[in-house]
Amino acid sequence: MARRNRLLVPSARNALEQMKQEIAQEFGVKLDADTPSRLNGAVGGEMVTRLVALGQQQLANTNNNKQSRV
Repeated sequence: MARRNRLLVPSARNALEQMKQEIAQEFGVKLDADTPSRLNGAVGGEMVTRLVALGQQQLANTNNNKQSRV
């Protein structure tokens, strides 16, 4: 099966990999071929949650900066 996961920002690859490893370590999950998909999915789900939170913070900060200039 071909992988079609293309990064929108390819330069973020290392940061995303580091985030994945940190979350796996926090969850006590060893990321390898023998790890059940449920555990791998938990790591991926937590990555999405954290990335959404980071995006929301960035949007809020951008919005606050625009309002302070007015």
